[in-house]
Amino acid sequence: MQSKELTIDTSRRRIVDLTDAVAAFCRPFGDGLVNVFAPHATVGLALIEVGAGSEPDLEAALERLLPRDDRYVHRHGSPGHGADHLLPALLCPSVSIPVLGGRPALGIWQHVVLVDLNRDNPTRQVRLSFLAG
Repeated sequence: MQSKELTIDTSRRRIVDLTDAVAAFCRPFGDGLVNVFAPHATVGLALIEVGAGSEPDLEAALERLLPRDDRYVHRHGSPGHGADHLLPALLCPSVSIPVLGGRPALGIWQHVVLVDLNRDNPTRQVRLSFLAG
């Protein structure tokens, strides 16, 4: 198994496209599986179309599902931080993608994105692991 850790800054963007980094990681390998994992209790990963409005739509949908207010029992951190801890229940903190000939076998519009609504910690790690087929 090959692995690599990325450090991602989410201070300016809540949704960060990881597709190019994942593709670059997979390039030296043949067929197999790449796992993308975010070891944090307040982030998630998704496969979505980017650049056509999906990012703000996803942010708005998550804000409707997880409002930033004082309704949560989990209350340390910034206002509404309890919602941040529920995000991984909706968006899994890992995703596995088939790799064919050193290229992630994503659909034409699919991109791998990190979703981080938490404003308390903008430095995130993402672990990439390649399993040969």
